[in-house]
Amino acid sequence: QVQLVESGGGLVQAGGSLRLSCAVSGRSISRYGMGWFRQAPGKEREFVGAISWSGSTTYYADSVKGRFTVSRDNAKNTVYLQMNSLKPEDTAVYYCAASRSLYSNDDYYYWGQGTQVTVSS
Repeated sequence: QVQLVESGGGLVQAGGSLRLSCAVSGRSISRYGMGWFRQAPGKEREFVGAISWSGSTTYYADSVKGRFTVSRDNAKNTVYLQMNSLKPEDTAVYYCAASRSLYSNDDYYYWGQGTQVTVSS
């Protein structure tokens, strides 16, 4: 079955950087859109960023635009989220997601277990 495993979370001071990784097994990601989401305590899960199957297009929430970058390495079947200039409000559990349909970023079906990111002020 398809499994997604996030890593790279941790505790960082405001202004710092982290890079999250999402390793996928059970399916090649090369023809599927991938996304990142986050959920802070007491809040609903929200979209952070995504990358098209080809890697040519990326999408970002306004709150992270210019600070976060999504990338992918299809050879490693891995997606990344580079987070710079982190703010305390970025504190959340970050989830990786894979689309179910080919060439799509509209139907995230497979999800990882999440990795905690905590930004101290």
